[in-house]
Order: sequence, then structure tokens, then C-alpha cells
Amino acid sequence: MEAKLAQFSTLSQKDKGPAYISLIPQILAQPPETIAKDLHTLVDTVVNQDAGGLVVGRQVLSELVKVLGEGAIKDVELRKRVVEDTLATVQPRIVNSLRFQLADLLEEEEDWSGAARVLMGISLDSGQRSISDAEKLRVYVRIVRLLLEDEDSVQAETYYNRAALLVHSTTDRETILQFKLCQARISDYSRKFLEAASRYHELSYVGEIDEDERRHMLMAAVTCAVLAPAGPNRSRVLASLYRDERSADLPTYNILSKMFLDHILRSAEIKEFEKSLKPHQLAKIAISSNDRLASAGNDTGDADPNVSTRTGPSTVLDRAVMEHNLLASSKLYNNITFRGLGALLDLTPGAAETMARKMIEQGRLRGTIDQVDKLIWFETNREEDDAQGKAGGLGDVEEAEDTGAPFTKRWDAQIRLTAAHVESIVQHLTEKNLVTVAVEAK
Repeated sequence: MEAKLAQFSTLSQKDKGPAYISLIPQILAQPPETIAKDLHTLVDTVVNQDAGGLVVGRQVLSELVKVLGEGAIKDVELRKRVVEDTLATVQPRIVNSLRFQLADLLEEEEDWSGAARVLMGISLDSGQRSISDAEKLRVYVRIVRLLLEDEDSVQAETYYNRAALLVHSTTDRETILQFKLCQARISDYSRKFLEAASRYHELSYVGEIDEDERRHMLMAAVTCAVLAPAGPNRSRVLASLYRDERSADLPTYNILSKMFLDHILRSAEIKEFEKSLKPHQLAKIAISSNDRLASAGNDTGDADPNVSTRTGPSTVLDRAVMEHNLLASSKLYNNITFRGLGALLDLTPGAAETMARKMIEQGRLRGTIDQVDKLIWFETNREEDDAQGKAGGLGDVEEAEDTGAPFTKRWDAQIRLTAAHVESIVQHLTEKNLVTVAVEAK
């Protein structure tokens, strides 16, 4: 090999390129143990020893990239070693095509972070080669996807932000869909569950995506909606998912329906749902020092063994379930004591009051807190209650005495209406002489 290279170095400039290129098929026809060594010698000669100048070096490298891309080396390990060695040899004159090939090989081996690092090494802002914004976007989106596969959401968000600046530069449907999926997953990893649920649900309707993938996205939308903070915004997302006829076939439909219908969730249901969560969705959360002090300061001093000692939720799921149960209890009760709410949420009375206070402050729960009597009074949207009453068949009923309890008023109205109907029936039967009314003896 050295003799041939020395011979070719004496050729004229126009003949050097074809001469060096003719060596590539000869090298690839050799035994596998010598291929990597001879290719290294060839690349080092034409690139780093200035044997033919920049033009010849580019010609040889382009041909080598083409041959490797066509699968001239069948052994995957040998091909990967050749690509890595060539990249290391050319140093600043890195050929992007080789990096893409190496990234493909690493991705096939599910080395997500390794493939991402190879793509990060591509010089997209090089002045020697004009790279379009659409091509940059494809590279950034692929890096984000690979990093998310390896659960590296922090670095993935950095490249996602770069991609977001270029998304307007392409009309390629596949690239746009991949970007939107990355967008949903970034929101998921960042615990912006409401935003993630909406984006997953939107993608689950896209016809170009495989049916199994769309079902997976719908299930991811349900999961994120369940983990989202309880409140009106989440209720709207839950309603949209609950009305989607495809949701009934999901394994998470039971917890979706219970959350939408404001039913209290039990521990057995939560444990079953917890099995479907990903590691980042089971992340531990820390209780702030202010909340810990507030929870401790509001507790009574009696040592009741039946009272929970928990001062707050420990995981994202734990918090979502507690907030949901608190919101659901506001639909069942007019008021509840701190102790009663603590028993319902498996929290200390002070911690239960702290959670209710924060939800009221954030506008996710309507109510007031009486810290003297240690009561939480729940308020209900009057317009919503009136609409529910009319939909239930009562129609417009006479306004009853204001007791401060909408559900009690509806119950009283139903009792009055039923009693009026019974009285009307008895009067009709009496007129037909079908019943007799007993007269009290004087």
C-alpha cells in the first residue's frame, strides 16, 4: 500500500484523484483484518499529508462515503470502526455524510445518546458549506428525539428551542409531525401535563401516523391529563378525551371516567394506573419549607393514632390524585372539617388545609376557609347548577329558601314536586270513588 501511494504522489494533479480512488475497491476486496488499516493509510495520505491537495482529498472522501453508504462493507462492526477512524483522521474536514452514517449505526444499536452526540458534532453553521434551514431543522429534531429516548430532557430542550426557531422554514409534513411530537414530549418531561395532553390528543387524529402510534399518543394524552393539576382547565381536557369514542378501549379508561365524573379515586385504582407510568412521571416532589411549616402550625396537638402523619404528596401522581379528590369532595359536600379532609386525602389536617388554600389561591377551587372553626366551605357555580337541574327534568322550579346549598335546594324541589303529584293522583282517585278518605270520629 505504501509503495502504491508513493508512486501515485508523483502523478500530475489531474491524475491523482482517479488513481487514489482506484485503490478503494482494491482495499475493500482484501481480508477484513487489513481493510481498516489500509483505508486509514489512504485517508491520512490524501487529507493530512497534502498528497493531492484539497480537491483530491474531497474527491477521495466523497467516493469513500458513497461506497460505504452503498453497503460495500457488510460487517457492521467493521463498517462502524472504519467510519469512526475516518472521522478522527480528517479532523476539521469532517464529512457530514459520515456522521449521519455513524448515527444510523448507533441508532440501530439503540445507543441513543451516542447517536445524538455524533449528530451534535456536525458543523451546521460552517461557512464552507451552505446548509439550508430546513436541513438544520431535521438534524435538530432528530437530536431531540434521540435525547428523549435516553431520558435526557434537559439537553433535549436546548436543541428543541433551536428547532423551534426554524420550524417555519419547512413544509415537509414528516418533519413537522416529528417536531410536534417532540413538542408534546418536551412538555411531558417538563411536567406541563395539560399542554402535553392537548398536543398528544391533537396528534392522535393525524391520519399519516400509524394506527398503533396514534393509539399510543391517545393513551399518553389520557395519562398526562390525569397527572395535570386539578381545576377547570384540566376538566376541559378530560371532557374532550372522555367524549373521544376511542378512549373506551384504553386500559386507563376507568380512571379517566372517574376523574371526568368527579368520583373519589381509591388506592387500588391508583396503584393499577401507576404501573403504566414512565420514570419521569413517577418523579419525587419536595415539599417547600413554607408549606411544611404551615402544615405543622395548623395541626392540633392531640396524638390521635388514626390521624395521618403525611404532610404533603410525595410524587407527581400523588399530588394529582389528592387535588382531584379534594375537588371531587367539593361536589359532594357543602363544607368539611380539616380533619375530615385530611382523612379523605391521607394527610394531616394542617396539610389538607394548606392544599385547599393553595388551590383556592390559584383559582382551581371555589371556596372559603374558616380557620377558627377549622372548616372549608365549598362554593358552586350557580349557573352550572341551574343548568344541571333543568337538564335533569325539573324545568323551572319556584325559587326555594336560600340555604347556601344548591344540591339541597334541588332535593327539596324534587320532594315538593313529588308530593304535589301524589296529592293530585289521590284527588283524582277520590273523585272516581276508587278510594275512600277515612273521617276521624268526633
